[in-house]
Amino acid sequence: MRRLVEVTSRVLVGTSDFCTTTTTVIAADDGTCLVVDPAAQPAEIGELAADLGELGLQVSAGFATHPHWDHVLWSAELGDVPRYATATTVDVIDAQRDEALRLAEESAPGHDHTLFGRLTPLPTNTSTIPWPGPTVRVIEHHAHAPGHAALHIPGEGVLLTGDMCSDIEIPLLDLRQPDPVGDYRHALDVFSAVHGVHRVVPGHGSVGDGIELHRRIEADRRYLDELETGRGDDDPRLTEDWLRQSHRSHLAHMAA
Repeated sequence: MRRLVEVTSRVLVGTSDFCTTTTTVIAADDGTCLVVDPAAQPAEIGELAADLGELGLQVSAGFATHPHWDHVLWSAELGDVPRYATATTVDVIDAQRDEALRLAEESAPGHDHTLFGRLTPLPTNTSTIPWPGPTVRVIEHHAHAPGHAALHIPGEGVLLTGDMCSDIEIPLLDLRQPDPVGDYRHALDVFSAVHGVHRVVPGHGSVGDGIELHRRIEADRRYLDELETGRGDDDPRLTEDWLRQSHRSHLAHMAA
C-alpha cells in the first residue's frame, strides 16, 4: 500500500496495489480514528496498522461500504472495535460469507477468516456513524451492491463513494437487481445533490476535487446512456480485460 496521504487535516487515504483500492482514515480530536474499507492484501493492512501507530491514532471503529470481499476485510492489528455497515450489507455478507471468502482467498490469500465480514449493523433510524469524531453521514443506495453506502463528512467537504465515481472503472452494475441502471442513475443523482464537496474518494482510483466529482458523475451518466443503446465500447476506462468483460455482461443483460 502506498502510505497514507493527507486529503484534509482529518482525512487520510492509502492506496493498495490491488485494483488501486483505497482505504480511508478519519481522525478525531481525541486521537482515535475511523477506518473505512481497509484493503487489500494482509500485509498492506498490517502496514496500515503500523502507520496509524506512528501517527498516534487508535482505531475506535470501522466501516464497510458494501458487502464485496475487498471491502469487509480486517486485521487483529487494527483492534477489536465495532465495524459498522448498513443492515442490508450485514445481511448479505452473513448469507454469502463462504463465497466472499473464496474470492478473497483467490485474490488476496491469508486474511483472518474469523474477522472477515464480521460487521455490526448501524443502529436503527440513524444516518450517521456512532463514533467520537467528525460527523460522518451515511448515504445508503442500491447501486453496484445491496446496502451500498457513500459517506459524507460535511465538516471536511469529503465524499467517499465506495465503488462508484472512479476515474479508472466504468459503472459496475448489480445485474441481479430488477433495475440496475435505474439504481445507478439514482445514486449518481444523490451524489450530485450533496453540497460542499471539495474532495471525492472512490473505492478504486484516485482522489479528486469537487469539479472532478461532477466530471466523473457525467462520465458515468454518459456510459449508462451508451449502454442503453447497445454502445459504450469506446469508454476510455475500458483498459483491463475484466472491465471489458463486465461491459460485455452489461450489454448482454440489456439485450436480454
